[in-house]
Amino acid sequence: MIAHSLTGEVFGPAQRLHGATYEVITEYIAADVDADGIVVDIGLATDTLRAVLDPLRFTNLDDLPQFAGANTTTEYLARWVHQQVCGALAGRFAGGLRVTLEESRVAWASFEGPIG
Repeated sequence: MIAHSLTGEVFGPAQRLHGATYEVITEYIAADVDADGIVVDIGLATDTLRAVLDPLRFTNLDDLPQFAGANTTTEYLARWVHQQVCGALAGRFAGGLRVTLEESRVAWASFEGPIG
């Protein structure tokens, strides 16, 4: 759960401060499983995502310096989460990552790319 506002006429009423609740879905992508039969340690993935998201929970993103001057659209936030998770997992996972932020079944966005 976050609050934010968006800049630009294209956003209509979303230019005003409003809330959003996202389900954040991460998908770890690899060509094959490792010798232990896994793609990524689920505990590591969970802890990493929690560390990235916890500072944003119940916060107005407009007040955070890392988002200064940015339109924190769903797409922008999906890319930002992707970048943060990739940075945290660099050297620990060499596959790909897809991050999806879903506000509803008709309002969602994903960002995908390699880790590292």
